[in-house]
Amino acid sequence: MKSLHIIAFILLIVGGLNWLLVGIFQWDIGNLLGGMDTAISRVVYILVGLAAIYEIFSHKRSCKHCETAATPPPAM
Repeated sequence: MKSLHIIAFILLIVGGLNWLLVGIFQWDIGNLLGGMDTAISRVVYILVGLAAIYEIFSHKRSCKHCETAATPPPAM
């Protein structure tokens, strides 16, 4: 599951950077792949969307850093 979490996280970074480029320069990474109508571009967008859904439902279980950060310190 850790490798799936890392892959999903990388895809989310790619998607976030794409939105940054769209917002600042009005330039879409999908244009590098031939535009929105090409199959590879659509596959990338679908994978980024699925990664976001995966992270929404599994982030707390698969991220050890977040799991320990969310745990309150023991009472004294």
